Amino acid sequence: MDGPDPKDHGMTDIAALAASLATNPNVTGKRDIDVACAALGLTQDSFGRPGDDAAAIADGDGWQLMATEGFMNDFVASAPWFAGWCAVMVNMSDILAMGGRPIAVTNALWAPDAATAAEILRGMKEASGAYGIPIVGGHTNLRTEQPQLAAAIWGRARALITSFDAGPGDVVIACADRRGGYAGKTSNFPAFLDAPHDRLRGDMEILPLLAESGLVTAGKDISQGGIAGTALMLAECSGVGISIDPAKITPPDGDLTRWMTAFPSFGFLLTATPANVDAVLSRFHARAIGAEVIGAVTAGSVLSLSDGVDAHPIWDHAAQPYLGLPPVKEPAYA
Repeated sequence: MDGPDPKDHGMTDIAALAASLATNPNVTGKRDIDVACAALGLTQDSFGRPGDDAAAIADGDGWQLMATEGFMNDFVASAPWFAGWCAVMVNMSDILAMGGRPIAVTNALWAPDAATAAEILRGMKEASGAYGIPIVGGHTNLRTEQPQLAAAIWGRARALITSFDAGPGDVVIACADRRGGYAGKTSNFPAFLDAPHDRLRGDMEILPLLAESGLVTAGKDISQGGIAGTALMLAECSGVGISIDPAKITPPDGDLTRWMTAFPSFGFLLTATPANVDAVLSRFHARAIGAEVIGAVTAGSVLSLSDGVDAHPIWDHAAQPYLGLPPVKEPAYA
């Protein structure tokens, strides 16, 4: 008789998983943000409120949103079309995570020749068409040794979903389109490859409508740090702890460790009060997008995994800063 499938996350060694997540390169890679914030002297109180997925600038009855993404040189060289698509898609996710709607994208592209640049630009152009986000300009240099790519996006929100407002007693909801598969052996999970473009555009309305309905308290898009790294960013920005029950997470292929550090093309972590959970879940389920309660916001500063009995810490952001952007403490007065 065969033994248990090692990918059966119902039998996960939670202590080992927590230890593994704490040192996973996708999770620890976000520490670079701490270096930049310290050098620039940025805090949550800085203009645009760093720590969110996009800078938010008050504008009349809403908010202007700005974000940017850059890509590793070897990724652009090895997957130029995919990198071009991601330049639009990843930026779009940052705007959606804030409860906004994308307006336009610009890019900065370097390549050794026009032929190399063409495949990158094809990816950007096709993503622009699929999501309905125009590319309105940028910077191009075709006289460099290796391809490089960065892109910036503008958007607007009527109401915000921020990284700063999760509170103890809230539940944590993981939402992700699990249709599709991983891109080779990478942690990238592109659910958009065979998706009709009208479906992609319809999915883009979920987050703005949630923001305008006031159904969520906080949120972030699931970025390269996966569920684990994103939960840690959200916890630090809100000055709280988060407890995750791995048994409540549904990996698309049954591999829990990989999914908790994966980068889904459409994925978000949201927090909500228990009274609003069903309403939030229904918005995603109505569009056949996976959504489930995976944990809770707690007092304190520890991101942990729990089976309901024992808690296994992944990271304490008070003891070891992650982004370096915790809530600014009010000065003490005698």
